[in-house]
Amino acid sequence: MNLSNFGMDTITLAGTLEAKLEASRVAGFTQLMLWAKDLVNYPGGLDAAVQLVRGSGVRVTGIQVMRDYEGLSGTLHDYKVDIAKSMMRICHAVGAPLLMVCSSTSKHASGESGKIARDLAKLATLGVPLNVKVGFEALSWGRNISEYQQAWEVVEMADHANLGVVIDSFHMLANGAELDSLGQIPGSKIAMVQLSDFMWREIRSSEERLETARHMRVFPGEGEHSAELSALVRSIDRAGYRGDYSFEVFNDDYLQMAPELVAQRARGSAKWVTDQVLRRSLQIRQDPRGQQMAL
Repeated sequence: MNLSNFGMDTITLAGTLEAKLEASRVAGFTQLMLWAKDLVNYPGGLDAAVQLVRGSGVRVTGIQVMRDYEGLSGTLHDYKVDIAKSMMRICHAVGAPLLMVCSSTSKHASGESGKIARDLAKLATLGVPLNVKVGFEALSWGRNISEYQQAWEVVEMADHANLGVVIDSFHMLANGAELDSLGQIPGSKIAMVQLSDFMWREIRSSEERLETARHMRVFPGEGEHSAELSALVRSIDRAGYRGDYSFEVFNDDYLQMAPELVAQRARGSAKWVTDQVLRRSLQIRQDPRGQQMAL
């Protein structure tokens, strides 16, 4: 793990797409997670947005976000597959290697794990010719999949090389998830790691969960769960994950700040995260006086 593995999510930054790309670059990041709406809502149109991003020198780590996809049937399923194809074409156009898919909240979605796994495998197959991988994330308020272990279960069941699980620290912290099972997920099957924290030790209601998720996340190192976040990133690193980390920080206060200042906060957070892994990975040796020393 090093600083080049880290980037932000555009949802964290105020301003235009140009301003977000520039703030990210100036802060020293080489990558950025985009939302499809960043591109399709660009004043010059989608083609101009793609040209802007590709010319910026900033690598796109993925496109957010396919919602309420899995577990549907009939015309609803066909409709969502058509939406997914459109989003994958956007991924391909902008050079994004990953389409983010979050677990369904739809009352119309089946909770049958075999059906969910088959739907995810179908989506992963659609992405192969476009070189777009699918990453599946458990929303902590997902109707049928709300824990990262459940997301991994259906990804493992789907058994598709173009499908992986997304680890999102906010949803894990909000659920009070145990971290022991993280070690059971091979690093090669983790498609993306999204990091954020929040400012209180527990979530007391479903309303507070949504409010916190959408308005008051903070960067790792700024919140109340630093010990848990440290354990999480160390566990993922030990599992062999060597991919990207994205700061997905929904924060209304940050949206009232200049994007370059928020990007600098993100850069400080990236250094904090890498320190949590590297500092605790130091080997121990004995000095001539018999005392332990960190290498």
